Amino acid sequence: MEIPADEPVSLCHLKQFTDGFNGPLIPDLRFLKNMKLLNVSGAYWQGEASNVQLQRIYGTAWASKKQLDGWLEKTAEAEKRDHRKLGRELDLFHFQDNAPSAVFWHPRGWTIFQSLIAYMRSRHEVAGYVEVNTPDVMDRSLWDISGHWDNYRDHMFTTQTEDGRRFALKPMNCPGAVSLFKYGSKSYRDLPVRLSEFGKVHRYEPSGSLHGLLRVRHFTQDDAHIFCTLEQLEGECKSILHLVLDIYKQFGFEEVEIKLSTRPEKRMGSDTDWDRLENALSASLEAQGLQWSVNPGEGAFYGPKLEFVLRDAIGRDWQCGTLQVDMNLPDRFDIGYIAEDGSTKRPVMLHRALFGSLERFTGILLEHYAGKLPAWLSPVQAVVMTITDKQHRYAEQVLKTLRRKGLRCETDLRNEKIGYKIREQTLARIPFLLIIGDAEENAARVTVRDRTGKCMGTLLLNEAADCIEMCCRPPEVRLD
Repeated sequence: MEIPADEPVSLCHLKQFTDGFNGPLIPDLRFLKNMKLLNVSGAYWQGEASNVQLQRIYGTAWASKKQLDGWLEKTAEAEKRDHRKLGRELDLFHFQDNAPSAVFWHPRGWTIFQSLIAYMRSRHEVAGYVEVNTPDVMDRSLWDISGHWDNYRDHMFTTQTEDGRRFALKPMNCPGAVSLFKYGSKSYRDLPVRLSEFGKVHRYEPSGSLHGLLRVRHFTQDDAHIFCTLEQLEGECKSILHLVLDIYKQFGFEEVEIKLSTRPEKRMGSDTDWDRLENALSASLEAQGLQWSVNPGEGAFYGPKLEFVLRDAIGRDWQCGTLQVDMNLPDRFDIGYIAEDGSTKRPVMLHRALFGSLERFTGILLEHYAGKLPAWLSPVQAVVMTITDKQHRYAEQVLKTLRRKGLRCETDLRNEKIGYKIREQTLARIPFLLIIGDAEENAARVTVRDRTGKCMGTLLLNEAADCIEMCCRPPEVRLD
């Protein structure tokens, strides 16, 4: 940051050390009894390589040794669970400099990604959503209507064709969903309309903010847009709350904090409009018996919203899902429906994402489970391994039996000691290991171990296949 020439600058001198005075300083490290030096690195002044290189010192200090030790322990555990490290170790994905912050999904990682989509599709179908798909590239005229061209253009990837038309990769799915609703006439009998889309969006995020799967420039959202009457709003919010909390629970997130962001100073709509929308959100929360906190003035200018914050296995918080009411796009696109009295009315529009970004949610899951994903989500659910090469033919028979059950499985026929194979496949977080030697082959059985090292016994092949298939079933989708 440039300092104006006429602005006073405060300096602090401690013996031979001089620093800009912009916060509390101490004369001696003895005043920091519970501190830890973490790292030392070089950094260019103002982030420019043409400037002088400085030395940056990282450290942390706490009021008590117990707090310091707790923080260090949590930090060490977080490093072990880092999804970027797990992505390399488990062969899930990678990044390249010639595609900055875009994910190259490997087969196993893509299997996880597609399993998440399949799960969400099944939830959407039961909840009354219809899936749609909208173009990735659209003309500037659409982004002018939505307001993105004026307010979000610096974060958009744009191009111009030979005939002078300007296009942009979509940074959000909303304008496409509104365009779909506007196509053809709608009656009050058609509402609510629930459109879901696994839409790929593209945003030019600053390079300093990018972080593995957690912050990328190209990602897929489990978006849904609901168009309903004002009278239907509270009921739709209740249904979404039930859906989102049940989904998070099935993924192992029991602690979910809900935040209600209310009207900001600069906003569209009347106070009466905001009262109705905020009351609908809070009433739906009360009806579910949920607790929430209020973020006064933190809503978007076009409507209040709910945010869902998940707490993971080591106590970190992740903001994931959102439920946003939108008074802006219905007006901008001039959408309407024919009311019961024959008049044309404006529908209420809800934006809803539960995973948020599928890439980010995958990263969160990897860190939450330390790579040991639930069996139904694991890219490889079982590995069949042989003690000697004599069992290769039987191993193929076992593999076929498992695959007929719909299981994702592989064989490990390498000429290695069985203990080595078990260790490697355990480190690969494979949920079930099936070991076969002469005794198992002769009895048409397999010895089954889970990834914790627990031996589940030597079972008949079909019995083992049934048992593993049951353990690998996706969460049950209920019609409540």
